[in-house]
Amino acid sequence: MTAVTTTTAVPAAQAGEIPQVRRRRRLSPGRRLPAARLIGPLVLLALWAGASAAHTLDTGAVPAPWTVLRTAGRLWSDGTLPTDVLTSLERAGYGFAIGLVAGVLLALAAGLSRTGEALIDGTVQLNRAIPTLGLIPLFILWLGIGETFKVAIIAIVVYIPIYLNTHAALSGIDSRYVELAEVQGLTRLAFVRQIVVPGALPGFFVGLRLGVTGSWLGLVVLEQINATSGLGYLMFQAQNYGQTDVILVGLLIYGVFGLVSDSAVRLIERRVLSWRRTLSS
Repeated sequence: MTAVTTTTAVPAAQAGEIPQVRRRRRLSPGRRLPAARLIGPLVLLALWAGASAAHTLDTGAVPAPWTVLRTAGRLWSDGTLPTDVLTSLERAGYGFAIGLVAGVLLALAAGLSRTGEALIDGTVQLNRAIPTLGLIPLFILWLGIGETFKVAIIAIVVYIPIYLNTHAALSGIDSRYVELAEVQGLTRLAFVRQIVVPGALPGFFVGLRLGVTGSWLGLVVLEQINATSGLGYLMFQAQNYGQTDVILVGLLIYGVFGLVSDSAVRLIERRVLSWRRTLSS
């Protein structure tokens, strides 16, 4: 038998040329920029300062940034601002801690048990449909006008997004992992530790970020209701006297608190979920 060989003809125009490798298009967002989330606020601050310097803004309605900074320094030096900031942080901290624990425990009970889901999920969905700030008059009648009702409202604002996202993540765990755990003979505790917790963490962190933001949004309203201290009270008093610069000081502090707390949760999320390969990483 004779071997038959086949040859492929190369066009004369391509003879001797080096074949070009087509570059693959990159569809990912690219490398993360350092301190990228500060760029947007800094651009807004620069526009605000430029418009104030060009006298295109009414200083009575929107004071210049340097005026707001001088007001913040004056309030800090006379001791008003530190007291109000600490009071607001204390209220937000207590409400957030209670809401965090309640949201996680309810999500686990509803996500790991059909009985728990029947008892809890519908109730939480009903609570979610009711405007939380609309509960303020009722909570004042139940708990009085002191600190308790403020903390309770913040806890409700926080626990709802944490429960919803954590429960959704638990419900979305692939059933094949559950079957694998049953085949491996894992105990209930080992199943929760090795399957449930890693599967629910992404949704939990989404709810945590929403809960952190919700605690500040609820606080700014609650501190204007029969309060004697806090940033919301400071802003309410400034409204009565037409002090726009003081109101802007309070709003900027709330914004800084929200940005810092959200960035802290994002940092923890990246560390805890470093094993995931996602678009953001």
